[in-house]
Amino acid sequence: MSENRRRTVIWRTPSFSADQLKNFACIMMFLQTVGIVVFEKGLLHTGQYTQEQFSQALAENERMMMLAGIGSVLQLLGGLAVPIFAFLLVEGFLNTSGYKKYLLSLTVSALVSEVPYDLVNYGKPFDLSGQNALFSMVISLLMLYFLKRFAQRDEFGGILLKGLIVVCAVIWVSLLRAGFGLCIVLLAAVFYLGYSKNVLKTLLGIAVSLLYVTGPLAFYGIWCYDGSRKNRIPKMGYYLFYPLHLLVLWGIGRLV
Repeated sequence: MSENRRRTVIWRTPSFSADQLKNFACIMMFLQTVGIVVFEKGLLHTGQYTQEQFSQALAENERMMMLAGIGSVLQLLGGLAVPIFAFLLVEGFLNTSGYKKYLLSLTVSALVSEVPYDLVNYGKPFDLSGQNALFSMVISLLMLYFLKRFAQRDEFGGILLKGLIVVCAVIWVSLLRAGFGLCIVLLAAVFYLGYSKNVLKTLLGIAVSLLYVTGPLAFYGIWCYDGSRKNRIPKMGYYLFYPLHLLVLWGIGRLV
């Protein structure tokens, strides 16, 4: 007689390296830009309509409704990238052997990205209406530096000072109108100040990420981060990806 044996399914939590998280975030960011540039501005030409006119056009045209739906979904996917980039910024800050070089590289990339960003969002190479998200990362990196300077001060005055540093960073990203500024600054602060408190920083991070519908979903990947930093893709590749993908998709958007 054969025995009936119960098959036990063992669920193993996957592990993700910094490279894998970064690649995923870049893909989500790329898809978001596709939604904005190719679908919203290219195929739908939303700049030609008022909000009321656009709503009426969607109601009368099924194709436009479908394209608008696809574009909206792609833009929502971009929310997955924000917590991951903030998390990796903190990881990079804690593990870098050269903070000044890290800050300089990020700043140069932010400056280089500004022209493609303005072309994508405002249709001209220079516009002060808003700055690209890398400026939010630069300000967050400066914030982390000052938070580290006062890391050992746990008395009331030290806590108040840390809060003031975070508030200053929020003010700067607001003045610059930097992309995802509020969310990136607050997430970076949460990830850094709550670094050793996984549950607390996850709950607070999810709360902040609710600024974007899909943001909380990114915490599954963050929770599965295994701490490895293999750097299979050169760091310069990531710095170049942001401005290049904006420029390429801007060109495609003008052709469709």
